[in-house]
Amino acid sequence: MYIAMNRFKIRPGHEEDFLEVWRNRDSYLDTVPGFKEFNMLRGPSNEEYSLFVSHSIWGSKEDFENWTRSEAFRKAHAGARSSKDMYLTSPNFEGFEACL
Repeated sequence: MYIAMNRFKIRPGHEEDFLEVWRNRDSYLDTVPGFKEFNMLRGPSNEEYSLFVSHSIWGSKEDFENWTRSEAFRKAHAGARSSKDMYLTSPNFEGFEACL
């Protein structure tokens, strides 16, 4: 099992805009071999940003990497640049392989 996470620091006042983008996008994940589950997590907020984390579960690291090179990935991320003003910084990726 492989868990892929992206941490997003969202500018104050843009939290609902950020969630709306994710609610309305077609991720194409359900068509990708090895995809298991996706969650968007909301973390703490402060004066500078609100933290969100995308959390996806994959059968293997190879499944995830194959997705990042796929046409489904390109289509799912096609409009990402248009809403960049809501981000304080670029997303921070973290990948984890299950060891127990």
